[in-house]
Amino acid sequence: MSPTPLPAESLGFAFADAALEARVRAGLEVVEQALRDSTESEAPFVTAAAQHVMVAGGKRFRPLLVLISSEFGDRPASDEVVKSAVVVELTHVATLHHDDVMDEAALRRGSATANARYDNSVAILSGDWLFARASDLVADLGPEAVRIQARTFGRLVEGQIRETLGVGEGQDPLKHYLSVVADKTGSLIATSALFGARFAGASAEIQESLRAFGEEIGVAFQLADDILDIAGDSGQSGKTPGTDLREGVPTLPVLIFRAQADPTNPDDARLLELLDSDLSDDTRLAETLDLLRAHPAFTQAEDDVRRRAADARRLLAPLPDTPARQALDSLCDLVVARSV
Repeated sequence: MSPTPLPAESLGFAFADAALEARVRAGLEVVEQALRDSTESEAPFVTAAAQHVMVAGGKRFRPLLVLISSEFGDRPASDEVVKSAVVVELTHVATLHHDDVMDEAALRRGSATANARYDNSVAILSGDWLFARASDLVADLGPEAVRIQARTFGRLVEGQIRETLGVGEGQDPLKHYLSVVADKTGSLIATSALFGARFAGASAEIQESLRAFGEEIGVAFQLADDILDIAGDSGQSGKTPGTDLREGVPTLPVLIFRAQADPTNPDDARLLELLDSDLSDDTRLAETLDLLRAHPAFTQAEDDVRRRAADARRLLAPLPDTPARQALDSLCDLVVARSV
């Protein structure tokens, strides 16, 4: 029987240390079972709705980061570490339920979304139920964990609100977008790294280094996906190239382009026209992708991801040189490899 696939494997990442990989793999199996156990309700329909997105698969990147970060303490993969991994993943899955309703999405990971399978009300309420389960579990981890989770949840919601409202008058669209990404993506990944270190008994200094690393690498991963949407590798991004363009979702390369576009330049003028048009037509979408790939803004976006990956790597400097640190260092390389 082949070993259980790791989240890292779906990202194209391989552990260099076999012992670390074995520990993380075993830990993820425990987390997976705990996720299913924690989403069982006395009402079968509630269980089915709450688990609908979760059982469809996913990278489990946040639990993965919890477990790797726990290697910096003397209690890796303790019961508290596992419970914190379940908390962050339940929180993540709950946001997916809500995001799919707001985006009117019909598919996620190749399967029908909860809102498509049931309806918007059920999807929203099942997301709320998952948040409640996460809150119940985090209460077992102590008052400080509850405070961290509440502040993380606050950032997630605030980021979603600001994304929904859009760019205000006088705001810089690129700065607005990056702050939304930090809140919606970076915050929970930062908490994942922090929880792993905290509940394994790592020092306060190591906890802070890992929290900061999680925030930076989380933002970098999202921006790398922005580039993949244009670069055209559906195998890596998990979606058809140009999906964000078609849906009018702002991404890093487009925002950089808009900030420096010269309407007197024929190529820029054409690209502006296309970006402001209906891109449901395959031919127009293909032309838009070609123009974006050839524009200096696309290279600048790649450079920005490289810089953020390098910044994340520097945040690892205070950590001891162990297989776990080497694994996190490899994640920085992975971000760059995904985006160029």
